[in-house]
Amino acid sequence: MSEQQYDLAVIGGGPGGYVAAIRAAQLGLKVALVEKERALGGTCLRVGCIPSKSLLESSHHYDDARNRFAGHGIKLSGVELDLPAMLRRKEQIVAGLSKGIDGLLKKNKIARFVGHGKLAGNGRVQVDGEDGETEWAAKHIVVATGSKPASLRGVEFDGARIGTSTEALSYPEVPERLVVIGAGVIGLELGSVWLRLGSKVTVLEYLDRILPGTDAEIATEARKILEKQGFEFRLGAKVLSAKAAGAVCRVKAEGMEDIECDRVLVAVGRTPNTDKLGLENVGLETDARGRIVVDEAFRTGVEGIYAIGDVIPGPMLAHKAEEDGVACVERIVTGHGHVDYRLVPGVCYSNPEIATVGATEEELSDGGVDYRKGVFHFRANGRAHTTGHAEGRVKILADTKTDRVLGVHIIGPHAGDLIAEAAAGMAFGASSEDLARVCHAHPTLAEAVKEAALAVDGRAIHA
Repeated sequence: MSEQQYDLAVIGGGPGGYVAAIRAAQLGLKVALVEKERALGGTCLRVGCIPSKSLLESSHHYDDARNRFAGHGIKLSGVELDLPAMLRRKEQIVAGLSKGIDGLLKKNKIARFVGHGKLAGNGRVQVDGEDGETEWAAKHIVVATGSKPASLRGVEFDGARIGTSTEALSYPEVPERLVVIGAGVIGLELGSVWLRLGSKVTVLEYLDRILPGTDAEIATEARKILEKQGFEFRLGAKVLSAKAAGAVCRVKAEGMEDIECDRVLVAVGRTPNTDKLGLENVGLETDARGRIVVDEAFRTGVEGIYAIGDVIPGPMLAHKAEEDGVACVERIVTGHGHVDYRLVPGVCYSNPEIATVGATEEELSDGGVDYRKGVFHFRANGRAHTTGHAEGRVKILADTKTDRVLGVHIIGPHAGDLIAEAAAGMAFGASSEDLARVCHAHPTLAEAVKEAALAVDGRAIHA
């Protein structure tokens, strides 16, 4: 029997990998996809974006039922937490979506291989699966193996009391005291889940601020709001160690008293999954951060091998990986395809949500860019008041000379949805005047975007 040969092989079944495979099949290529987990979707679907948002939604409803429904004229008594049911709902959502991806692969006639995939040589892929080892050829190979939680020196992971976001998605009981190491998106989102369910949450952050990389004005407001909710932040905290002894964990930080807690969540970033990929078999090396270096067409230094998503430089976000996947295979087939990393939105699904796209005010100031700023607060937005969530603001930064929008930063209700208007506008070179002239339905939260755009020129109506 002749050996199987494919036009394109994708190693990794996460957002970048399966999207790349589907787009390649749409373009007429014979495609194979390798994923070591039987459930497709990668970290994002299995132990990341989707399960965390499920818990955020459920815990938000629980918190509302206990603390906010009365203000709507809804009186409840005996509200109880059924954590096992909440966790089951999360798993059901994950399973359903994963099966949906499997169906998409079948619909697009993509060959599926379950097992650990690696480069066996130029144009060759090896799969170590349940039924043994197989090897076959592919004209083009895309590495899309994603990332994993970063570790921290001195922290002793035990997979139970001290762990990563993966463990924090499935705590069997609500920890009375939870320490979160890292005040980034993952730490604040999962910290929010367990805070709402009853934990005392203490967040240790090495920097002097939360949400590194986010516009400082927005991050400062976020900290104030989250502290009102019950978060305790200890900034400038250099964690030296974290150890578990039975049911108690002890966390040591430089210059601070030791903290005793029930569980520790380490959320200090992520690192590329580039080990055990057989890179040495084709002469590929990684950079100092373990990433595969590629050019603007996602080509590595070896002909026919490409890389996308978290294994290459750029934002470690699922939607960025998806765009990489599409652009990469379109480059292969058509010669065209591009992703503008300056316009990749970022969202923190806390309450309120925090969303951003483009340059921060600090980046513009440091770069010597002359800009104007327009700000509109949700407390002046009618729809925000009807929802009961009127905290936060929309902030638009525009070039002083051209009025082109350079950055939009939102903290407030449904910020993750609102940022799409800004991203679309910026992708087409919109000015603040362009956004201001668009007729927005009333009453909607999106009117806050329009008002912030008007505020760039000092013309906000409701400010």
